[in-house]
Amino acid sequence: MTAQSPESSSHPLPPGELRASHDDREAVVEQLRDAAAEGRIDLDELDARLEQALTSKTYAELAVLTADLPRPESAGSRQPTLVLKGGLHGASRGPGRWEVPGHVIAHGGLGGVKLDFSRVECRLPEVTVEAYGEAAGVTIVIPEGWAADTGALDPGIGGLKDRTTSDRLPGTPLIRLAGSGGMAGVVVRHPNRWERRKLNGNPVRG
Repeated sequence: MTAQSPESSSHPLPPGELRASHDDREAVVEQLRDAAAEGRIDLDELDARLEQALTSKTYAELAVLTADLPRPESAGSRQPTLVLKGGLHGASRGPGRWEVPGHVIAHGGLGGVKLDFSRVECRLPEVTVEAYGEAAGVTIVIPEGWAADTGALDPGIGGLKDRTTSDRLPGTPLIRLAGSGGMAGVVVRHPNRWERRKLNGNPVRG
């Protein structure tokens, strides 16, 4: 009987246990060097962390090296607030590439709103999403490895369904949810099986 590979297992590995790439390690090295230049860590700490970064094998091992450092600011933090209104016919943003601002407001209205981050590249440390479910609800889709903080959202009558995991990969933003579930509620989740198949079958092209 042959051993089952992690890819074929019915229980996929948590994101933090996935193998890091050369680019992942280089991104952490760059952040560490910037932190040393800003005086956040001294040269001895830099040397020790660089050595660990270059030999890290998983995302979790990389994450601990920058956990006490601020995330680098990106152009998205200067983008104007994105406002989506479901109105009568609904509204959506994604799943294609789109520029993610630091603040998004979604009003479900009568048609509903879907906010899909599954194909974006976002280097903001946090994105605030004000979601107001109203009559038709708001659905927020975030990639595997992103995390959501739902503590500031009032579930209202419709409620809040948080189907995300808490395993956050290094270099990903935290989605901070605020607002109210209203009548229809707010859902935050990772891509479902159909959406994952579509993503895997249609990779993003630069």
